Amino acid sequence: MNNWSAKFAWIVITLWVGALWTTGGMAYVLFDTLEDKQLAGQIAGKFFHYLSYLGMFAAGYLLLQRLFAFGTKALKQGYFWALVLMLLLVLAGHYGIQPLLAQLKADALPSDVMQSVFSDRFKTWHGVASIAYLIQCLLGFVVVLRAK
Repeated sequence: MNNWSAKFAWIVITLWVGALWTTGGMAYVLFDTLEDKQLAGQIAGKFFHYLSYLGMFAAGYLLLQRLFAFGTKALKQGYFWALVLMLLLVLAGHYGIQPLLAQLKADALPSDVMQSVFSDRFKTWHGVASIAYLIQCLLGFVVVLRAK
């Protein structure tokens, strides 16, 4: 691991997986601490929004770095496929689930979505987003443990 791209890959893994776990913890603290749950959701949503961009960059870099380092042998590595799954989850969340949640919030205005007729749909999709996020976090362990 003497070349700069492999060393940078370790930094990217550290930043991304660390940010995944930190952001999840911060979201919990926000909802547990703030009385205004709508504000807590807005703040957490901003963190998750920026984390999506970090995830897209990180996964893109790490996949390319692995392909350049190992060639087609990368396609046989659990590390590579864990990254692919993480990227797919990031893309699904950022371009699929989050816009849907934002639309439900907008449709509920001027009320809070949790006090509207859309609350059941919002809870369902928020649950899907939470499960996808948890899977990303667990796949982050795979990436950390399999990176070499």
